[in-house]
Amino acid sequence: MGGLNFILKKIDSISTWCGKLVAWIVIPNILALVYEFIARYILGKPTIWSYEVTYFLYGSHFLLGAAYTLSIKSHIRIDIFYQHISRQRSAIIDLMGYLIFFFPVMIVLIYAGVEFTLQSFEMSEKSGLSPWRPILYPFKAVVVIGIFLLFLQGIAEFIRSTFLGIRGKEL
Repeated sequence: MGGLNFILKKIDSISTWCGKLVAWIVIPNILALVYEFIARYILGKPTIWSYEVTYFLYGSHFLLGAAYTLSIKSHIRIDIFYQHISRQRSAIIDLMGYLIFFFPVMIVLIYAGVEFTLQSFEMSEKSGLSPWRPILYPFKAVVVIGIFLLFLQGIAEFIRSTFLGIRGKEL
């Protein structure tokens, strides 16, 4: 159990580190939004870059923080079912959810994300949403990294649920 606990703590620490780091992305995102508001509505000179910058920053904030959110059990769930059953039974329900929904979706998203990111890199894909036209593959790479970190944290939560579901106590 010592080696398994070590691995779980490492996964948790990666999720925590990444989540706390990307929490700071909200500051430049707000600054860009405020700047655009002032430029557009007060100065009458909107920027060509603010939409995509804020879009990329918010997406990065959301995706790279998802694993941390899972590690602190803050994703939305329907607690009405969990209130009336034991922790062991709720762990078994979680196990089924991970096997039926979480892992298949994450594997498909990682596979497709890597493909799209590589294609984007090979063709030097640029955004068509504004005249600024920034390159897209770094953002697409962030999407894959965020999904991979969520998948990794999902493995840790699956192991914990398995242990609780079988043995009736937490790992």
